[in-house]
Amino acid sequence: MKLLKLVRDDTNIDFLRWRVWAFAISLLLMAASVGLVATKGLNFGVDFIGGQMIRATFTQSATAPVTELRETVGSLGYGDPTIQRFGAENQVSIRMKLPEGADKNPELANAMAEKITSSLKAGHPDVRIDGVDSVSGKVSEELFGKGVLALLAAMAGVSIYIWFRFEWQFGVGAIWSLVHDVTLTFGLFALTGWEFDLNIIAALLTIIGYSLNDTVVIYDRIRENLMKFRKMEMASLLNLSVNETLSRTVMTSVSISLPLIVLVLFGPDVIFGFSMAMAFGIVVGTYSSIYQASPILIWLKVGSHSFVPTDEVTGSKAERIGADFGAQP
Repeated sequence: MKLLKLVRDDTNIDFLRWRVWAFAISLLLMAASVGLVATKGLNFGVDFIGGQMIRATFTQSATAPVTELRETVGSLGYGDPTIQRFGAENQVSIRMKLPEGADKNPELANAMAEKITSSLKAGHPDVRIDGVDSVSGKVSEELFGKGVLALLAAMAGVSIYIWFRFEWQFGVGAIWSLVHDVTLTFGLFALTGWEFDLNIIAALLTIIGYSLNDTVVIYDRIRENLMKFRKMEMASLLNLSVNETLSRTVMTSVSISLPLIVLVLFGPDVIFGFSMAMAFGIVVGTYSSIYQASPILIWLKVGSHSFVPTDEVTGSKAERIGADFGAQP
């Protein structure tokens, strides 16, 4: 029985031919992502901004009456609500700031939630309350700070690991690839307005791990080929290395993407953002391993000399070997 192969053994794609265009497009997309986050901002969930969020579904309606809901909830005296469609057209999330003193007296938040849900049920008999989440402002600030620190620590640890395992240029290439992946994912959520919560931080950390794994496999093959083909042009050597690992890269990406696509299409709404972030991150991570982490080595002057011992080290080893042989009777 023959094994399934998505990529033929004799595949020889000239990936590096488009490296300049790929870098230019990636830089434009990264700049656009930063611009979107700076101007439009992220739709932070209750995890990061604090407050109370009520998720509701109008089971007998095709669309949720957002305008009417805003007037109904706003008239209760708790301030202006933030109401957005959540998942399907008939599903909404209602976010409210916690009432003053709720940090010390949680009953105030519970009373507000009960009053809002009672008002919704009175005005809309078909409404179904799917969940009520409450997070204090202090806790939300701690969660956001720790989430950012986790992302920075993960990327710093990755660069240090690559630096010691290979050369410093490889560490720079790996960290650039990770920054590329994370920035584009932030841009996606700023563009779409999908909720950004702790689940997305978990997805970003997973994306960092996947992208690193794919990059290390390619880098390891590049190092082997640098020591094997010392006179080969660097662009050709990188193409050879990427093509030799392409079967593994494609198989891994496809096997991970298939269940993620199922989760995006048929999974529960509560993990929709996580599933989309993961699916997008797998595609972007695979692309960056080939078109970001690899070509940047050319501009960082990596060559056949990168893994060749210096003459001084080679000479000292030869002297020690000669001395050892001379000392034998």
